[in-house]
Amino acid sequence: MYLITVFGNLLIILAISSDSHLHTPMYFFLANLSFVDICFTSTTVPKMLLNTQTQSKVINYAGCISQMYFFLLCAELDDFLLSAMAYDRFVAICHPLHYTVIMNPQLCGLLVLVSWLSVVSLFYCTSLGVYLSSAATQSSHSSATASVMYTVVTPMLNPFIYSLRNRDIKRALKRIVGVPVT
Repeated sequence: MYLITVFGNLLIILAISSDSHLHTPMYFFLANLSFVDICFTSTTVPKMLLNTQTQSKVINYAGCISQMYFFLLCAELDDFLLSAMAYDRFVAICHPLHYTVIMNPQLCGLLVLVSWLSVVSLFYCTSLGVYLSSAATQSSHSSATASVMYTVVTPMLNPFIYSLRNRDIKRALKRIVGVPVT
């Protein structure tokens, strides 16, 4: 999953930087979100993989503090970038051309609801559950599962959610690979 996360996000960065049609504010934010997702995942997963391989659960104090600092920094950067992207879309929607015909209010409401529920369930609930639960009441296996959900699964899904369904990104990726664009 770690390799899928890194590869998917690097693919988005490559597609956006190589196609001049994608040099707009929204794609700028998407490229930055992909970079932050790589950093977010790379903050914890290598140590987690090392601990799994060596059966060691030890981290020194300086390593713990630096890992927590960069983890929280990347999490906040993710939040700010998503807020900036939302504002960018808000501005674009406030000056619609044919956007209201394609996106009716019911569909917009449903998309917003699904987005919020996905973020809350995948990221915030699992992270709060891990940090607020005591070690005595919860097994280490369920803590590890919840930790993987918000450190690996969420950044892995971001390229698919935000970019790979996008027609312009697909076109840019086809150009990179050499597939004829229709």
